Amino acid sequence: MSAEAAITVEALTKIYGQTRAVDGVSFTVPLGATVGLLGGNGAGKTTTIGMIMGLIQPDGGKISVLGAAMPAARSRVLHRMNFESPYVDMPHRLTVRQNLTVFGRLYGVDGVADRIRQLAEDFALTDLLDRPAGRLSAGQKTRVALAKALINDPDVLLLDEPTASLDPDTADWVRSRLETYRHTFGVGILLASHNMPEVERLCDNVIMLKQGRIVDTGSPADLVSRYGRSDMEEVFLDVARGRGEAAHLAGWENG
Repeated sequence: MSAEAAITVEALTKIYGQTRAVDGVSFTVPLGATVGLLGGNGAGKTTTIGMIMGLIQPDGGKISVLGAAMPAARSRVLHRMNFESPYVDMPHRLTVRQNLTVFGRLYGVDGVADRIRQLAEDFALTDLLDRPAGRLSAGQKTRVALAKALINDPDVLLLDEPTASLDPDTADWVRSRLETYRHTFGVGILLASHNMPEVERLCDNVIMLKQGRIVDTGSPADLVSRYGRSDMEEVFLDVARGRGEAAHLAGWENG
């Protein structure tokens, strides 16, 4: 396992009953890169992220985050990781400020009050800080979740649909913020998304999952060219609908 990689996964496997939710998956997320984890519902994305975070025990394979074996050595690196999903709610009765304070303390952030003020300015949350989290709109919750994900200045960031429920202008701003954060601090980002323009913009490399297995990988530009399609959405549909092999061969023959 390389300490230079943000995430390294080797032959990762998770079995539920008779179902192989993740089946021998291997990939690397380098520091300073964004890697997309794509696939339809049930492809194994969430389970893979859960195992990387140390929340789900693998049935086989190896995971390393910043050189630490997961989940056995997760205490060494959890403070350098973070996760964001708009589908995971924060406690509704706590205000935004209280929620961010709790997470800041859990991650051992120094000067957490100042950090919250900075994030509130960055994500236009200042007027929401003293509002209960349960009274936020979907878009506001997403912005708060992103602020939480960056509160500890993580070196490894796992994102699940980070711009869901955001209007196009705000979503574009968030993507710019993520790009700036990655380039400034050299973090490794694993991005699960169904937004293919977002994937094309943010990702250096893409891992395509189907039924728990990797069916293809490459940069968005390489995949679009290889499948002979005009964009990643068409590539995604080819793979999801079982047209991937034919499209892949057609692209190869045309090339």
